[in-house]
Amino acid sequence: MKILLLRFSSIGDIVLTTPVARCLKQQLGAEVHYLTKEPFVPILMPNPNVDRVFSFKKAVTEVLSLLRAERYDWIIDLHHNLRTLRLKWALGRPARSFNKLNFEKWLLVNTGIDRLPDVHIVHRYLDTARHLDVKYDGRGLDYFIPPDEELHLPDVSLVLSSGNYFGFVIGATHATKRLPVDKIMAVCRNLHRPVVLLGGGAEAETGDYIARNAGGHVINLCGKLSLHQSASAVRQAAAIATHDTGLMHVAAAFSKKIISIWGSTVPKFGMYPFYPDGENHNITIENTGLKCRPCTKIGYARCPKNHFHCMNALDIAQICSALESR
Repeated sequence: MKILLLRFSSIGDIVLTTPVARCLKQQLGAEVHYLTKEPFVPILMPNPNVDRVFSFKKAVTEVLSLLRAERYDWIIDLHHNLRTLRLKWALGRPARSFNKLNFEKWLLVNTGIDRLPDVHIVHRYLDTARHLDVKYDGRGLDYFIPPDEELHLPDVSLVLSSGNYFGFVIGATHATKRLPVDKIMAVCRNLHRPVVLLGGGAEAETGDYIARNAGGHVINLCGKLSLHQSASAVRQAAAIATHDTGLMHVAAAFSKKIISIWGSTVPKFGMYPFYPDGENHNITIENTGLKCRPCTKIGYARCPKNHFHCMNALDIAQICSALESR
């Protein structure tokens, strides 16, 4: 059986689909192919449960002829948008599509009425392959780091060694999912271990500012590492503080202790840290007393109420205590 998985972006979403690839591969012996956007190919290439990765820069038509030649038995659409609809139509193969629960999310954001099922998105992804008698195996998420991209900590700083530092993922795509910079600095100042700041190039300048002002124990690696090297830094950390963003799910794939910090979005959307059965190393930090929250399912550039209480009212001492607790 040959199966094509569709998920075009982004880091966290693709990591959350890895149980689907694993279960298809190991339970059915299927040949598993994956189509995604070009920047996310490195996540999938080392994955032994994915036999072939197709990618595109701007449009799926770039690889349409290659995909047609494969004559897939099934297409499992884990993205489910207009582009994937057109692709499925063009390929003309049997397909199943992920239920995004967009109406239920809209209802919660716009009316406060909660009709969302208490089901993690991983299980909803797997439901898309239920007709193939694929069942969740209880093993959590996968993330595979090529050996030549493991981060050698002494090359970064002589004060770092595996397990002796906290990682702080300071970025997120939207501003309302991020702690204000002064609060990140306050957390870092009050921690008693080295702190490694993690993020992409967009966070590099902010990371430099935080490191300069939060103490000599804070090391900024934002924009200085590849994705796999950042994942290696996450894997070697004692614990990870993170917003609702991709490296949170990478941390869960390594069963790390996570302090997940939530602003305009909520865990109720089903994308909180996902661990293997019997494990839960996540401590959720959120302001549950706000009627305006969640104000969005993805985030905003600024607080629509102009007060940003969902982040500004969070207790810095609680975040520090959660990180340093055993």
